[in-house]
Amino acid sequence: MSFQIQVHNTIADIGREAWDACASPSGDPFLSFDFLDACEASGSAVPAEGWAGRHLSLRDEHNRVLGVMPLWLKGHSQGEYVFDHSWADAYQRAGGRYYPKLLAAVPFTPVTGPRFLAHPDADAATVRQALLQGAIALTERLGVSSLHVNFPTEDDWTAMGEAGLLQRQDMQYVWRNDGYATFDAFLAALSANRRKTIRRERREAQAGLDIRVLTGADITEAHWDAFFGFYMDTGARTWGRPYQPRDFFTRLGATMADRIALVMAFRDGVAIAGALNLIGRDALYGRQWGALEEVPFLHFELCYYQAIEFAISRGLSRVEAGAQGEHKIARGYLPSPVYSAHFIADPALREPVARYLDGERPAVAAEIQAMTADLSPFRKPE
Repeated sequence: MSFQIQVHNTIADIGREAWDACASPSGDPFLSFDFLDACEASGSAVPAEGWAGRHLSLRDEHNRVLGVMPLWLKGHSQGEYVFDHSWADAYQRAGGRYYPKLLAAVPFTPVTGPRFLAHPDADAATVRQALLQGAIALTERLGVSSLHVNFPTEDDWTAMGEAGLLQRQDMQYVWRNDGYATFDAFLAALSANRRKTIRRERREAQAGLDIRVLTGADITEAHWDAFFGFYMDTGARTWGRPYQPRDFFTRLGATMADRIALVMAFRDGVAIAGALNLIGRDALYGRQWGALEEVPFLHFELCYYQAIEFAISRGLSRVEAGAQGEHKIARGYLPSPVYSAHFIADPALREPVARYLDGERPAVAAEIQAMTADLSPFRKPE
């Protein structure tokens, strides 16, 4: 069978039906047409912000879409959560031009998922190989420095390593549902000290507050107004200008409300804090959070404990709470590996990066093992 690769400047150019036919089987809300289109249509991920769409579609001789790949021409490394700034600095000091580069990822979203999305009627391995070759060919045709595939599945990561891409490993913190019927059942699996601490944190965080988890039609524009205020305040204090404008959240609510769990805290009827989660087929994904009032342990309550309760109630297997945060371990979120893969065109950059990654991977794996052994809050087997 003959294939052709087409390059598209926006997700809308491919269309909802064709895109979701390939993306929906993953159950990943971030790969849906609606999420990616909201990023572009709201002005979050657009050329003016350093995100120029170069999305790939793989088509057969009848122009049927067999696979798609979210791909961006990036003018910087912001909003990626896989940090290559030192590579860029070194290359540019040596006279190279690191930007623009190509990035296969979901904007502003450090969530593991497939990056080579195959139609159910197509062979997934064949689609992956064709899309990867297409992305590398585009890298070479554009004359850009590199192609980066961030937060792929382990299977995709392994296949890209076999294809010659450089492999990188990092960690995130994930809560896993061991068949718990209730939050108390989860607490029973922890050490006595951790149970006591978490109960105290929840009491203090909840005191005087009304905490609600909103989904579907219960989420109103007033809730988004309040949440956006929290998001802007937190972003301004922690990482500078937030990435997503107010319109992004309206679009998300209009098209994906049933896949959203918005945790809101109210004092005397006034919203003071909130945490945004997206609901996948088998996971809850924590995203942004913010608060306009300092309340002890409220961050832990809204982002971690409420997420665990929601996942248990829905029978979800895990909660992925996002990047960074060793403090999550004490709340039952254990370190887990995440991956990226990198095609670097210039051997003068590729070879030192490869040597660095050869040392970094085993160091990260050893750190995950040591942190799990030394810091896990779970009771030791007798």
